Amino acid sequence: MEIKRDTMIADIIEQCPQAMPAFQAIGMHCMGCALASGETLEEACYAHEVDPDLFLEKLKEYLATL
Repeated sequence: MEIKRDTMIADIIEQCPQAMPAFQAIGMHCMGCALASGETLEEACYAHEVDPDLFLEKLKEYLATL
């Protein structure tokens, strides 16, 4: 799955559940969040005061190690 800034959190959870530890490591507990179904990666990052480009880079690095 290609994850971009505009990818919906719900799609990431559904299609790439192995990504969740990277979210949890920065305080995003998206699996239980009601907003996950209607929020993009970018929106979630801004809500958690995280730079979306930096997080996306770290997320891709993390997923490459799996």
